[in-house]
Amino acid sequence: MGKFLTVLLVVCALGGGALMYYQQVYAYYDEVVPNGETDVQITSLITDAPEPVVYDDFRAIDADSSPIRYRACFATTMSHATLTETYVLDEEAEPLTAPGWFDCFDAQEIGEAIEDGRALAFTGTKNVEYGIDRIVAIHEDGRGWVWDQLNRCGEIVFDGNAAPEDCPAPPEGY
Repeated sequence: MGKFLTVLLVVCALGGGALMYYQQVYAYYDEVVPNGETDVQITSLITDAPEPVVYDDFRAIDADSSPIRYRACFATTMSHATLTETYVLDEEAEPLTAPGWFDCFDAQEIGEAIEDGRALAFTGTKNVEYGIDRIVAIHEDGRGWVWDQLNRCGEIVFDGNAAPEDCPAPPEGY
């Protein structure tokens, strides 16, 4: 009877681990259907509002299970010179990892490209959801990526602290 219970326990543990892995990597993600106009937006230096940029080959995933699971890839013909003269750079950009099966988004490669200047990171949309900014990075070869990232206010409030005076008031429930 002891061997049977041991085997049963091991099988349950393996099954639970496999289920947890599946849920983290595959289950909650949905492919985002592009609208062809506002899928890629960057904040303008002049208006301080997000504006659509020229793009193609758009692919994106998102999940309701977390507000920072959005990831997208695209291509653009816009040059770095045009981009830096037109849009707000983001010095705090840190790409977040994507599931391995979403192969166009490699956070390590994107981060290295930003660090060595081959890619530039821009503020896409501020507070796309409270405390979360959408970031857009564009490589000098025209490849681009989008992800959601906690901003300073979000980090403070989501850690359970009161919002600083220079942050917008969090919505009810935060």
